[in-house]
Amino acid sequence: MENQKAKLIIVAGTGIALALILFASTFYTVRYGTIAVVTRFGEIVGGSVKPGLHIKVPFVDQVLVYRTQKIIYETLSTEAYSNSQSEADYQDYAVDTTTKDGQQISVRYTVRFSVNPNKVKEIAEKLGTEQEVVEKIVKTDSRIWARNMPRSYSAIDLYTGNIQEVSEKISEKLAPLFEENGITLDEFGIRSINFQDEYVTTVEQKQIEKERITTEEYIAQQEEFKKKASITRAEGEAAAQKLQQATLSDNLIKKLYIEKWDGKLPTTTTGADSGLILNLNK
Repeated sequence: MENQKAKLIIVAGTGIALALILFASTFYTVRYGTIAVVTRFGEIVGGSVKPGLHIKVPFVDQVLVYRTQKIIYETLSTEAYSNSQSEADYQDYAVDTTTKDGQQISVRYTVRFSVNPNKVKEIAEKLGTEQEVVEKIVKTDSRIWARNMPRSYSAIDLYTGNIQEVSEKISEKLAPLFEENGITLDEFGIRSINFQDEYVTTVEQKQIEKERITTEEYIAQQEEFKKKASITRAEGEAAAQKLQQATLSDNLIKKLYIEKWDGKLPTTTTGADSGLILNLNK
């Protein structure tokens, strides 16, 4: 009897546990900032499911959840990627490519996008889960254009600041591709383009030489300016002296002499005979 009671207790306990599991499996929650679709035997059932508490068929229905919030895909250097030095939702290695003139570069960029909630059923049917959306569209297309677009630019153009232009052109290519697949591209931005050390050293040396030449040209221009200024000043002084000499008459010289005379007569004078000197003070 005791064995039968124990068996009944075990069976009852198992039944209750299964009932609780079955009951719990009947409900599922869609969180804020997300949207979901339900699949049954591989087929999507109904439309999209908004945030809240919902019911499904236990062990049969599967729920695919997609975030409608902003999602970030980012490429990083090998070191940063290995150490997870990013808060991006999806991380990947930087894109290696070449410039128009054959320089090796590494492109690091960020893609911010979101899933269109009105197209989530279509996304589920064509692409699959959110991870598959990122892999098939966001990652693939962005890496293709991040690799191809810089090949239209020379290394010096990219080194000296055409990164924004490249970002805008890539964004123009990605936006319609994303839109076709139910994704909204919010922003594509190249964070940095890294060049090989040898190229950076060469460019820096050329820049230093250019600045030296510019400085020397400036100094030469200053010296030339000083030279011309001295010549102009000397010519002006000579012209002024010439003008003064031309305008000084005998009457003017006498007038200037009289203006400077203090009114005193000279103390000595000569007579008609040059050998006679008279002292007027006596």
